[in-house]
Amino acid sequence: MRRTSSPYAGSISFSPGPISTALKALIAANVAVFLVQLFFPIVTAVLGLRPYRVVHDLWLWQPATYMFLHGGIFHILFNMLALWMFGAQLERVWGTRYFLKFYFVTGIGAGALTVLFSFLPFDFAQQLQGANIIGASGAIFGLLLAFAMYFPDQPILLIVFWVPAKWCVTILGAIALVSSLSDAGGVANATHLGGLLVGYLYLKNGNIHPILEIRYRVNKWKLNRIRSRKKFDVYSGGRADDWNRRVH
Repeated sequence: MRRTSSPYAGSISFSPGPISTALKALIAANVAVFLVQLFFPIVTAVLGLRPYRVVHDLWLWQPATYMFLHGGIFHILFNMLALWMFGAQLERVWGTRYFLKFYFVTGIGAGALTVLFSFLPFDFAQQLQGANIIGASGAIFGLLLAFAMYFPDQPILLIVFWVPAKWCVTILGAIALVSSLSDAGGVANATHLGGLLVGYLYLKNGNIHPILEIRYRVNKWKLNRIRSRKKFDVYSGGRADDWNRRVH
């Protein structure tokens, strides 16, 4: 595999790194709510995303709360694993504040788009109106898209094959699109697709552009190397949204 000079160049060794405080908090919140679900099933009925309830009964909290609910041990296990795998590297690039903002914007946005989708005049869409949609997958798919935009050539294991991140997102997005147009066994693929769409629009029109952000981080990394070689004194500074402003 051809290597580049970027410190974010992909390699076959995929190591997300340590779990930050923000990631620990997100994972802990999801696990805690999942445990509550096991003992109090009513929580799933009240906090899960039911498009009909959101529109007709004004249960407006559901596009946000559904993100913390899961349907089983494997559901939450794979979602939290993906959150760590893709979220850890993105948080180091963005900073904690922007990472959390992106996570909730894509998750809530995916839920809102699912509600709108369910009221389209098509049978395959309207079947979602009475469904109870749960899971962090909308936000996870947003993170997956962002990861592919930042690290397009980083290999990701898709079932049994290593594929570049950009192709992995394309494949998963196509699967979500086709599945959302049919009955796919209760999986809210429209929500997955909504996470991809919201994530793309947010990155494209938000206050951080992926390519410019990578250039900023690369230039900052090079500058710090020059400073360390010349044994300059290093003072606290940098941008206000850096993940750890004490490290420069």
